[in-house]
Amino acid sequence: MTSPSGRTPELDRLLSDPTRLVIMSVLCVTEWCGFAFLRDAVSLSDSALSKQLATLRRDGYVEQQRTYIGRVPKTTVRATVEGRQRFIGHVEALQMIVERTSRPQPEASPHPRPASDPPSDNAHRRGVNLKPGLSEG
Repeated sequence: MTSPSGRTPELDRLLSDPTRLVIMSVLCVTEWCGFAFLRDAVSLSDSALSKQLATLRRDGYVEQQRTYIGRVPKTTVRATVEGRQRFIGHVEALQMIVERTSRPQPEASPHPRPASDPPSDNAHRRGVNLKPGLSEG
């Protein structure tokens, strides 16, 4: 099965981490994203987000810019073209897995009981009414 891009999408090991996956999902829908906005969007501490961004930056998925407004640093982040492509490929691979996975069907009893067999004596313990027209109470 191939993706719309013509390639067979593959799962990306780096993006198999749920935290990095959600970071990339936010970055792939923005051009540049402020650090504080991203931190709040993915519900991470500053240090946890910094660590994840360092991993993504080292492997070329994101780039960061640090500017100063007066003395106050402002960090912005964006997904690189390569990072976006890897993210999209990973998502397409996940979609293919989901699409080819059939939904489980209710299991039929391996030995269906003929209609003429009465219910077992334990039916009353499961709240099954053995006599029509009577209710428990």
